[in-house]
Amino acid sequence: MAGRVTITDVAAHAGVAISSVSSALNGRPGVSEQTRQKIVEAARELGFVPSVRGKSLAGKKTFAVGLVVHRDPDVLELDPFFGAFINGIESWIDERDFALVLQTSPDAAGTLERYRRLAAGRRVDGVFLNEIEIDDPRVELVRDLGLPAVGINPDAGFPLPSVRQDHRAGIEQLVAHLVELGHRSIGFVGGPDRFIHSRQREAAWRDSLATHGLEPGPVVQGSFTYEGGIEAATTMLAARARPTAVMCANDLSAMGFMAQAQHLGYDVPGDLSVSGYDGIQLGEYLRPALTTIQTQPRKTGCEAGRILLELIDGLPAADVDIAPAALVVRSSTGPARPVG
Repeated sequence: MAGRVTITDVAAHAGVAISSVSSALNGRPGVSEQTRQKIVEAARELGFVPSVRGKSLAGKKTFAVGLVVHRDPDVLELDPFFGAFINGIESWIDERDFALVLQTSPDAAGTLERYRRLAAGRRVDGVFLNEIEIDDPRVELVRDLGLPAVGINPDAGFPLPSVRQDHRAGIEQLVAHLVELGHRSIGFVGGPDRFIHSRQREAAWRDSLATHGLEPGPVVQGSFTYEGGIEAATTMLAARARPTAVMCANDLSAMGFMAQAQHLGYDVPGDLSVSGYDGIQLGEYLRPALTTIQTQPRKTGCEAGRILLELIDGLPAADVDIAPAALVVRSSTGPARPVG
């Protein structure tokens, strides 16, 4: 058949009314199961692909979901975590003919305004809330806007359906690994203090040290960026009492920290053990390869996509806990050497 196959073609091929084809292919009542199967088979034989625009008009949906990243746009280029997370979302929503509307905003006011625009223009049916902040204003906003929303790794008691991956297990494993190597002074490079997950990781680090009877080493608040890791290393290693090991709250900052430590003349891991968090693939190719805590951003994105589409369909949605993050030991951590 020449040209694009339409719903009219399917109706003619199946010998039914156009309204019956619409009901059958959109899962609505009004046709028998026998007729539905006949229509589905006709559509398959003709190679019919439903129009997203037509489905949108019929179902009062935009068939799009939104993600607004409150970061500098460069983060999307530099941090593979976001790519894997987005890939996970799309792996689920693509099966339902949904598209992802991705926007970035470097400031808080701009982020909120983007959510308002997405809702006002009916550009999306629901949104993801990633990198949740303390007293995050987006929670109240999406409720006011009537936007279905899913939270990513919030604290307990979060008022919206959420996907979580336990961070504590991996951090406990990392601290135990460093203690076994003889480290007693373990520093921490965090992320921006406004982020829930930054505070979660620091709290888990502190609690894990306490379990081993150790006091926290030096702490530097970073920015979850490579440049932030460089700045943290410059600050931490300039102190008179430097640590023998450092945990960074994400892999990008760990990479920057390690590069700067080496630039300043420290051997990694001979003089200083360095570890990260996220498990991005790039860490395998560093020299030395980065010890890290492996997360599952693709799985997190996939589950978040599934939950959001359930909410959009008006179905009840429960929180999901995916498998805990786990330690991956590589060559950037080694036995403690006394600080001279």
